[in-house]
Amino acid sequence: MTEGHDVQELSDVDIHVYEAVASQTVGTGATGLDALARASDLAEEELRASLARLVEHGYVVPRGDDGYGLGPHTFEVEY
Repeated sequence: MTEGHDVQELSDVDIHVYEAVASQTVGTGATGLDALARASDLAEEELRASLARLVEHGYVVPRGDDGYGLGPHTFEVEY
């Protein structure tokens, strides 16, 4: 993650979506929107808005046709 990012500044929804991305990308490195919708149990509009914020700040990165993956980070999410 780039300097200046503070995970504590994320909203509860953004943290929830980040955790969904993290849990869905274990072993594969990427996950699609459908899997994230199921994992997060959010409406598509809310999910897309959160993903856009997370991508904008580098927490999540688009992976082309594969969907989304985690960006560089300095913290861990345990599962």
